[in-house]
Amino acid sequence: MESQNLTSVPELLLLGLSEEPELQPVLFGLFLCMYLISVAGNLLIILAVSSDKHLHTPMYFFLSNLSLVDIGFISTTVPKMLVNIQTQNKSITYVGCLTQVSFFNLLGCWDSMLLTAMAYDRFVAICSPLHYTVIMNSHRCGFLILVSFFISLLDSQLECLLVSQVTFCRTVEIPHFFCDPPQLVKFACSDTTLNTILLNCVVAIVGGVPVSGILFSYTRIISAILRVSSSSGKYKAFSTCGSHLSIVCLFYGTDIGVYLTSAVSSARKVAVASVLYTLVTPMLNPFIYSLRNRDIKIALQRLLSRTI
Repeated sequence: MESQNLTSVPELLLLGLSEEPELQPVLFGLFLCMYLISVAGNLLIILAVSSDKHLHTPMYFFLSNLSLVDIGFISTTVPKMLVNIQTQNKSITYVGCLTQVSFFNLLGCWDSMLLTAMAYDRFVAICSPLHYTVIMNSHRCGFLILVSFFISLLDSQLECLLVSQVTFCRTVEIPHFFCDPPQLVKFACSDTTLNTILLNCVVAIVGGVPVSGILFSYTRIISAILRVSSSSGKYKAFSTCGSHLSIVCLFYGTDIGVYLTSAVSSARKVAVASVLYTLVTPMLNPFIYSLRNRDIKIALQRLLSRTI
């Protein structure tokens, strides 16, 4: 087959989760509902935090930013998939594919960085409670958000650059519902050994540093909690971390699951497994915080009562 650089390929084909015609209406309805629930849930969290002065604390500041990033993260993939299903057109332009790669990695990495910042916030609150307001001031919180953004931006641009350098055949059919960099590299016609190694190195560094930070924070947190003498004090300390720890386990658990699946399963099964971290995780995050957090429940009740 004739091969050429990706820049000369007019469009790519995203085959989606299934090519069965009878499943398309089901997939469209299912993903539309999940998308709307996710956006509405995360918007409620943002509105609740911004409208209630009792929630103007570092923990909820990071939570509202996490909800905002989740809305962007899910919006990079699902709307395009819904349009493709509705129009029966599986194509995506070269520019559109690279744009999706860029924003997908930017927001996905930013999600991970925000979870690390939230772990640091809980570490300071439990291990240094007397100095919490001094350490976690507004300038420090804003600095953590900016650093998280620039690290994520660097990661997204590096991965986008690596993807743009590979060579593809004229017809590029990707058995996925979005432009996932590993899948794009896998279906290239040229030698992608160097690209694959560099992609894995970037993912390992950008993914390993936040995980290490979260593990370090919770190691110190658990050590501090175990030194508390009263059982009520231990329960109160654990309860402040429960929601965040649940989201961390959900986020990284689904990511690791998809990574392990990609090593032993077909590309189509990897696409199905990717739904977990691209759609299910952003949808469940606001429910986890609202169901496990009394302050969020009260703020949501006040918000809804004022609206009604």
